[in-house]
Amino acid sequence: MDMSSMTSPPSAAASTPMSGMNSVFYTSTSTPLYSPTWVPTSTGAYAGTCVFLVALATIFRVLLAGKHLLEHRWLDRELNRRYVIVHGKPGVVEAAKAEEASNATLVTARGVEESVRVVRKRTRGVAPWRLSVDAPRAAYATVMVGVAYLLMLAVMTMNVGYFLSVLAGTFVGELAVGRYTELAEH
Repeated sequence: MDMSSMTSPPSAAASTPMSGMNSVFYTSTSTPLYSPTWVPTSTGAYAGTCVFLVALATIFRVLLAGKHLLEHRWLDRELNRRYVIVHGKPGVVEAAKAEEASNATLVTARGVEESVRVVRKRTRGVAPWRLSVDAPRAAYATVMVGVAYLLMLAVMTMNVGYFLSVLAGTFVGELAVGRYTELAEH
C-alpha cells in the first residue's frame, strides 16, 4: 500500500488513525499513565500524578549523579589495585613510614609477611571484567534505563502537565546533584 498517495483532511491533523496517538499537547486531567488503572479521576489525583513524575525525574537525575560517583570509585579501586613485591630490600617497612614513601606497606597473606609497594596505574585502558564491578554496574544501568523509559512514556502521553512535571523534576534533580555528573551525561 502506497502511503504517499494518501492525504488526510485538515481536521485529522491532531491525531492519526494509524497510530492512535495525539500529535499535539493537551491539558486533560484524566490522562492514563502507564496503565488503564492509573487514570486520575480528580484534580487532586492529577496533581498527585504530577508530583510523582516530578519525583521520578528527580530520582533519575540522582541516579545519573550516583553512576558518575560509582564509576569514579570503581576506577580508583582499579588503578590502586597493583601490588609489587619488593625482594632484597630490608628497609622497605621502615621506609614505608617515611612521608615520601607513603605508598609502601606490609601485606600478610596466608601467614607470610611480604613488603609490597602500591603502584598506581598511570594509563587508562580498558579495565578487566570483574564480577564485583560489572554486575552492579549492569544492574544500576538497568534501573536507570527503566526510570528513563517510564519518564519517556509519561511525556509520550502528550499531556502538558505530565510533560511539565518531568521538566520540573529534571530541573530540581539537576539543581540538587548536577555538580556530580559529567558534562557528557547531560
